[in-house]
Amino acid sequence: MVQLAGFWMATATFVGIWWGHIGVRWLERSVVRVEPPAAILTAAGLGLNLYALFAPSMTVAGVCSIIGITLLWDAYELFRQQRRVLKGHAPANPNNPRHAAYLAAAGHVTTENLLDREPTGRPAGPARHVTAPIRRGESYPTSASTD
Repeated sequence: MVQLAGFWMATATFVGIWWGHIGVRWLERSVVRVEPPAAILTAAGLGLNLYALFAPSMTVAGVCSIIGITLLWDAYELFRQQRRVLKGHAPANPNNPRHAAYLAAAGHVTTENLLDREPTGRPAGPARHVTAPIRRGESYPTSASTD
């Protein structure tokens, strides 16, 4: 008999990690207050873990528990992402009133996505590219070269 439990649990893990990475950033950027989505994620996570205790099969219990724990972690990550925005480690959304207030306070908050960079560390842009190979001992050009 073919056992699919591992496949379904691995799929649940992958989907949970994907949601945690993309969904939490999207939620924090979009919502005015992070507390309501965090409460919903917490309730869903607790509900799935409670259901996993009485699930009819080990596969269903495993998938529910994996997704449940992931949702609980995502609720916590919403608050951590909010702190990342305040510290300037994640971009702020100027269309979000909460983020607009952060930007108006003129702290470390930025709208620049610091992860959108070239391997050299400079911000990526459509016209930025190195036209010639860099030899040992030379430095990278200071301005972007365009054709």
